[in-house]
Amino acid sequence: MGNKVGIFVDAVNVTMNGGYGLRYDVLRRFACRQGCRPSRMNVYLAFDSRRAEEDPNYKEKTNRFGKVLRDFEYKVLVKPVQYYEDSESDELIIKSTVDMDMAVDMLEQGEALDSIIFCTNNGSFVSVVKALQRKGTRVTLVGFEDMPEALRNEVDCFMPGYLIPGLLPIESPYKWGEVGSRVRGLCYDFSHEDGYGFIRYLKTINENIWITDSRLERSPYKTVFAHISQFEPNFDTSYLPSRDLIFELDLVKNEKGLFAENIKLVSPS
Repeated sequence: MGNKVGIFVDAVNVTMNGGYGLRYDVLRRFACRQGCRPSRMNVYLAFDSRRAEEDPNYKEKTNRFGKVLRDFEYKVLVKPVQYYEDSESDELIIKSTVDMDMAVDMLEQGEALDSIIFCTNNGSFVSVVKALQRKGTRVTLVGFEDMPEALRNEVDCFMPGYLIPGLLPIESPYKWGEVGSRVRGLCYDFSHEDGYGFIRYLKTINENIWITDSRLERSPYKTVFAHISQFEPNFDTSYLPSRDLIFELDLVKNEKGLFAENIKLVSPS
């Protein structure tokens, strides 16, 4: 039996911060890539009951979303939002307990887990990560926009969700990584004198994600040539090379190998 892994996702937080359309089946595959078995898979869903009364479509979409997640064997924890009125400003304040509930579950259920994959951009989880690591649990963060640097630095592994093949939808008639397909990657090397560099992308999900050198046979990464002329016109290439900027590009091949076309910035972090 493989090591036990737990998956914890703040669904609304992810959707509102760059992860719209996230494929939960792919997330499960990513979490189990090293032969791990999913012991806990929790998705936390803040639910606005007032909105549901006024908008039947919202209620229907929420129910349908929950059913899809259960098909993938996720436990869906629906947490109703709460309303408070500020006595001084009369402003209506909407709050949810999702963050607290998710943190408590990670700490309690983490006792029986070898590793945890979690998705949020809430910086308050830094203390949760530290507590889990003190207990010997390995923690991986999958995130998208507005990721606090302190949270990125505290986890054992940070993987931008944009880079995981198939995790987010992408417009292409070809399978991710095939010639002609559109992929996302990092420009880890760039020569301003020569006007070109190289973009690395993850071609497939397997147990060797830590082998980032695409020259090695076991590496699941590939490298593509990137000329300055193929970056979108308004992008300032002086920021290159960068391991933070994420680009989307078309994979094209000629007699010299793979090269990138139509390179666009997707995320600054």
